[in-house]
Amino acid sequence: MPGGRLTQQERQQIALGLADDLAYAEIARRLDRPTSTVTREVDRNGGPTAYRADLAHRATEHRARRRKQTPPRRPGAATALGQGRDEDAVRAYEESFTTLLMQQGLPKMTARVLTCLFIADTGSVTAADLVQHLQVSPASVSKAVGFLEEQGLIRRERDERRRERYFVDGDVWYQSTIASAHGVARIAETARQGIGVLGRDSPAAARLENIARFSEFVSESILRAAEQVRDVLHDGGP
Repeated sequence: MPGGRLTQQERQQIALGLADDLAYAEIARRLDRPTSTVTREVDRNGGPTAYRADLAHRATEHRARRRKQTPPRRPGAATALGQGRDEDAVRAYEESFTTLLMQQGLPKMTARVLTCLFIADTGSVTAADLVQHLQVSPASVSKAVGFLEEQGLIRRERDERRRERYFVDGDVWYQSTIASAHGVARIAETARQGIGVLGRDSPAAARLENIARFSEFVSESILRAAEQVRDVLHDGGP
């Protein structure tokens, strides 16, 4: 079975297989590669609907150059970001999770910062940790952190050395879900405002009424479900 990195020709075969709606296992069989290799390749390069062989190949070459140029990590940052493991596997997982968050609507840098916090053993990192790990500017980190804080996904505190430290709590997904439900509720509220503006008996008003009712139901259902699941998890239930 061939090893090493995928070639550009193999990536083109992966793209063709995805276009033909083939399963990852079948694509891997035709390449004589492990299924996990194909899965990781597709997940880290946009997923099955957005995968492009040329972009994937350039991205891989860029990552390889960046690894050679990246200076050794400081011990503090390495511990915070969960190093000391199989670095290639951790990096692949980090890129896969970042891609998923981007597909959910997060900007790329915001998704990268949030993923770093998710995989940090300590559950917290400093701005310097993020700058070094992601190889980006402090301004980019600051902008992403500001967005995440506004969404209630992270919080910041000063540590004993007076450095800003960013935390992601254990119930971050609960907080995110609640924020999402409130956003849906605002859609319902705005839709109802339009009914009076456009005329209650107009076709547009009827459409907005349907949007409002649907959004209200979804928002209330999400809030109830989130509270129920949180209570079960905190109580140690199934």
